[in-house]
Amino acid sequence: MIKHSVLLVDDDEKLVQLLKTYFEKDGFLTYAAYDGLQAIQLVKGKKPSIVVLDIMLPEIDGWEVCRQIRKDNEVPIIMLTARDEESDRLIGLEIGADDYVTKPFSPKEVVARAKVVLRRMNMTLLQKIPLQIGNISIDFERHQVSKDGEIIELTATEFKILALLVTNAGRIFTRLQIVEQMQGNSFEGYDRTIDVHIKNLRRKIEDNPREPRYILTVYGVGYKFAED
Repeated sequence: MIKHSVLLVDDDEKLVQLLKTYFEKDGFLTYAAYDGLQAIQLVKGKKPSIVVLDIMLPEIDGWEVCRQIRKDNEVPIIMLTARDEESDRLIGLEIGADDYVTKPFSPKEVVARAKVVLRRMNMTLLQKIPLQIGNISIDFERHQVSKDGEIIELTATEFKILALLVTNAGRIFTRLQIVEQMQGNSFEGYDRTIDVHIKNLRRKIEDNPREPRYILTVYGVGYKFAED
């Protein structure tokens, strides 16, 4: 199932075809443009999930294409350039680019960067609105969780673990991975303390903590939030 679409913009047709192959292998629907004007038209017409944009283009360069797109569109943009200069990176960021890849590059790297940018964008969008899952409501901006309309008191660490699992529903996290995600947030403890936090979360949000509906154990691996 195709999850995202990408617009590849470069006057090097062989490079576009190479990137196209790698993106399609990863489930992307792909569009191609070989000059700036065509790129602007395709962004408006096809509304891609992300744009991979070369700086050196005929007619109008990638900088101007980025500026034109940004006038009325927040689609993520990854800039491609043959030069590795800090000034180029700063210009790209100032006019609204989301990431920057220097040629020569691995096509796998470009696909990976695109997925990271999309994940980051989706996370930002998700956290702007309250999320309703069954009888649980999560307000990320207010750091507030309620069950059946009643506010549940969570510790800061419990909320962070819940947010991590919810925003990556279906993905399995080991205890160590959860600990690593908490680093930088003054998280103290070792991986087995995660079991205690999970137990407390289940007690607070699950109807039956012994038969959890939301926070599931993947035996021998770790924990995940139910996809459904």
